[in-house]
Parts: sequence; C-alpha cells; structure tokens
Amino acid sequence: MDITLIIVVFLIGFIGSFISGMVGIGGSIIKYPMLLYIPPLLGFAAFTSHEVAGISAIQVFFATIAGVWAYRKSGYINMRLILYMGGSILIGSFIGGYGSNLLSEGAINFVYGVLATIAAIMMFIPKKDVDQHPDGEITFNKWLASSLAFIVGIGAGIVGAAGAFILVPIMLVVLKIPMRMTIATSLGITFISSIGSTIGKVATGQVLYVPAAIMIVASIIASPLGAKLGQKMNTKILQWILAVLILSTAIKIWIDF
Repeated sequence: MDITLIIVVFLIGFIGSFISGMVGIGGSIIKYPMLLYIPPLLGFAAFTSHEVAGISAIQVFFATIAGVWAYRKSGYINMRLILYMGGSILIGSFIGGYGSNLLSEGAINFVYGVLATIAAIMMFIPKKDVDQHPDGEITFNKWLASSLAFIVGIGAGIVGAAGAFILVPIMLVVLKIPMRMTIATSLGITFISSIGSTIGKVATGQVLYVPAAIMIVASIIASPLGAKLGQKMNTKILQWILAVLILSTAIKIWIDF
C-alpha cells in the first residue's frame, strides 16, 4: 500500500466511524460501499467483496468498543437487551461469518442489499412517542428480541457487518425501544456480534491486516467523537441521518448488482 491509499483508507475509516458512533451502528453500512467503490474510482486496485467484508468485521469490533466506552456513563445502555440480543447475535454472526467463505461475491452483495433494503423500509415506518417513555418503564419480548437478533447475526456475519444498521430499526420499530437507548445499547450488542463475525472471517483467511489496522486506528479516534456529538443531537435528526444512509447504500448496491 502506498501513502495515498493509506490516507484514503484512513479517511474512509474515520468518516464511517464518526457517523457510526453518532447513530449507534458499527459503521459497515457506510464503510462497506466506500471501501468497495472509492479506491478503484481513485485509480487503486479494488478490494474484493470478501476482503472488504473481512476488513469491516475487524474494524467494527474496535469501533463499537470505542463507542460503548463513550456511552458508559450516559445511563442509556440497557444491559438486559444486550444480554438477550447479544448472545443470539453472537451465535448467528459466527455462523454467517464462517459460512460466508462458501459464497460468491455476488451472493455477499445480494445479502447486503437485502439487509439494507429491509432496514431502510423499517426506518421510514412512523414511530409513535417511543422516546417519551421513562427508562424504567421499558419492556420488550425476550423471545422475539433473541430470535430476530439471531437472524440478523447470520446475515451480518456474511457481509462482515455487525448488523446494527438493521438492528437499530428492529429495536425502534418492533421492540419499541427509545432512540437514545437504542443507539447506546445497539453499540454493545454490535460489539458482541462483531466477535463472531471477526472470528469467522479470520478463521477462513478473509482479512487483509494492513488495511484493517488502518481502519482500526481511525475507528478508535473517530467513534467516541461521534458518540459524544450524538448524545447532544435531537433524536429525530439522528433517525433521519441513519435512514438516509441506509437508503442510499441500498440503492447503490442494487444499481451495481
């Protein structure tokens, strides 16, 4: 890698991780298409879908650690949700991450497109006053939360994401979790998910370690900065930022499929 490509990869990691910390996702919804499309546009050799998924998996692991650390004193992290959804998504992401080695690049992009499309549709479903509920009154269906997390984990493991870009809409729309708690808690669940997908990618030799290391450094710097800004922003603005990101990515993936 020459210095220009190193800078490009770092900036992709920084921008993606800043936004991921702000809206409570691991960042693959942003960094996957950026890593796939930006280097060849600038004249560099393109990363394959398997390589991008491998780089994303490791990067998300560190980005979510940094994001959770920034939210640790906020009071928005729901440990019960992390317990029920985290365990299920860990198993699912390991299965998806390990099994992705058997899929073609086209199949990986197809899975990514499907996940992004479902997430985009869910983000635009009206949500009624969820953020008005006091933290102490929050309840959720444990079996439903665990089952959905397992399914998301399989798909997320395949594409090297941790699944927060679809996990967040599920928590908001299906489980009715308040926006700020969703953002903080999803980072914790996403961290657990990234363990499974990272092990699966490393075990099957799908990781390029130099680009991954560059992305990790960018993540550790940028994710806490984004998380701090996200705690101060209006929840409706955060929701629309995430919705637009997911929708744009879904459209781009399907156009190029």
